[in-house]
Amino acid sequence: MTKEDIELYQKVFSQINGLYKEIGLLSKKNPNDVVNDFKIRFINKNLVDANSLLGEDKPYADFHCFEEDSVPTTSDVVMMLEQYISALERLKNRNIITKKVEDPDWGVDVQQSFWVVNGKKSDINA
Repeated sequence: MTKEDIELYQKVFSQINGLYKEIGLLSKKNPNDVVNDFKIRFINKNLVDANSLLGEDKPYADFHCFEEDSVPTTSDVVMMLEQYISALERLKNRNIITKKVEDPDWGVDVQQSFWVVNGKKSDINA
């Protein structure tokens, strides 16, 4: 991964996670309600960005984003967002290094994770 990929990852993961929580609340109330075009536009933007990061590892090869003429339900959207969250977490786990370091304030070992950039450990906290 590059620094730009990591920045995109952090933005996309945060936004997809937020959308998942928000649409998840709607889905609990009315799982068969449709998601309006306004929300679908933003969801699709994040899915397209996630697809660019995930490449071949996206959750479903034949799914790119929600089609304009379809009307997905809240439960459909929650299901797909959950799949993308899992795929993005796997991507992160494959691209970080975790090591034990001594916490200077407490004097105990703690786990610290860093992103791997261009095949080398970076100083970017994961």
